[in-house]
Amino acid sequence: MFSAISGLKTNQTMLDVTANDLSNVNTVGYKSARTTFQDSLSQLQRGAAGAGQGTGGSNALQVGLGVQLGSVDNLMQAGAPMTTGKPLDVFIQGGGWFRVASATPPAVPTTDFRWTRAGNFDTNANGHLITSDGHYVIGRGATATPDGRGGFTYAPNATDSYIQIPPGSTDVAIGRDGGVTYVDRDPVSPTRGQRVTAGYIAMGRFANEGGLQREGGSLWVESASSGAAVVETAGIDGNGQTIGGMLEMSNVDLATQFTTMITAQRGFQANSRVISTSDEMLQDLVNLKR
Repeated sequence: MFSAISGLKTNQTMLDVTANDLSNVNTVGYKSARTTFQDSLSQLQRGAAGAGQGTGGSNALQVGLGVQLGSVDNLMQAGAPMTTGKPLDVFIQGGGWFRVASATPPAVPTTDFRWTRAGNFDTNANGHLITSDGHYVIGRGATATPDGRGGFTYAPNATDSYIQIPPGSTDVAIGRDGGVTYVDRDPVSPTRGQRVTAGYIAMGRFANEGGLQREGGSLWVESASSGAAVVETAGIDGNGQTIGGMLEMSNVDLATQFTTMITAQRGFQANSRVISTSDEMLQDLVNLKR
């Protein structure tokens, strides 16, 4: 009976994970999960015996004592892209995670970063690039070099920085290299009328992405299992390219989730039948007294 109870609990957990995935089927950048089971302890009824004179030995006799939760694995494959047309929406074509943080400008944080694949960004009143829940996007600075024709060429540098688009700027765009550009409309700016790079979106790569821990709000944090992030701009060191005007949708596979839901339901049902059968056997045992 207690073995069956362990089956009820683990199948309920499997159903909980499936329900969470289904509820996030339309969550931007969401990563689904997979539940695995392990057998629990076994009661040794008789030990194994080696071969002897005239006998071939015998195997151990063990009775299982139920099931336990093995793991809840994060499935990190990319979701499908969705075209939005909004300039500050960003899709990562390939590997990498956006780096964001709760911060107070102008100081740039050096620790306590969060990571996300949800690229539905916007700007605040000061022009800082932020996530939908107000976290600042921490990128890399842009180095401007005169091009000899009165303009500038831009390249990313190694300095962590906020990405700030001056209010009133127009034609904001995000390039495949992560560069966030705009046309300067400040009448007193030396780059008025020119396309300026505000900064570059930085991304992190992890030795074990599945080891990241969920924090809610489409955010993840590093763990001892994931390892430390290797931070670079888009298209560098294994990072994917950034595509503006698109978002990464959830990677939840409905067909798989419904199949898993049926499996969890049948597993729960089978274990409940074991409990009811055990109860009937106990009832028969008690009725022997009559």
